[in-house]
Amino acid sequence: MSDTTHAANTTPDIRIEDSWKTRLATQFAAAHMTALSQFLRSEKAAGKRIYPPGSQIFRAFDLTPFEQVKVVILGQDPYHGPGQAHGLSFSVGPGVAPPPSLQNIYKELASDLGIGHPGHGNLERWARQGVLLLNSCLTVEDGRAGSHQGKGWEPFTDAVITALNHEHQGLAFILWGRKAQDKGASIDRSRHLVITSAHPSPLSAHNGFFGSRPFSRANDYLAAQGKSPIDWQPA
Repeated sequence: MSDTTHAANTTPDIRIEDSWKTRLATQFAAAHMTALSQFLRSEKAAGKRIYPPGSQIFRAFDLTPFEQVKVVILGQDPYHGPGQAHGLSFSVGPGVAPPPSLQNIYKELASDLGIGHPGHGNLERWARQGVLLLNSCLTVEDGRAGSHQGKGWEPFTDAVITALNHEHQGLAFILWGRKAQDKGASIDRSRHLVITSAHPSPLSAHNGFFGSRPFSRANDYLAAQGKSPIDWQPA
């Protein structure tokens, strides 16, 4: 895997769209990102498998430019199984079976909007419509959930949320689970809609995720803001 950092400027196969690169330039120059880059290099040198591939670490930003963001769905870590993570929270690449949390997201999507299971787990179509599928940490070690927490990603993704909060008006933030809600605590509720519920994990989905109707609520809010709704059919 290539280094993440000094990000798009020095690593040829890292892609981050220009509107994000401009806003996050100070982050890429920060000490925590230098430390993160060194950590990832050392992990790679030790033979550890890191997900997603280097070229897909910033894929959420590449598919959803800053000005096009309408909805933010915040996850925690990339999936840590082989071939699953591809840079979008809760999404998996073509040909990869949807993990349990995504299966529950699809169940709620069907209950909320009557949209049937698409037969795959790729949420790129959401991203291309303005749904930023953001994880708190953008990398993870194979088989070790949470392994890259506290290594430098959190200040970076906090800066992403801060930029969206301050520069946009009328976004819908969907925060599933306590960790996402804690990370989104600073979002200005007078400027944006914040939808919270339990996490879609099988361990918690029955504690308030099912029946929370995040997709229709987000669309109703966007319509009230004069914005076009999201077509939540994953295609």
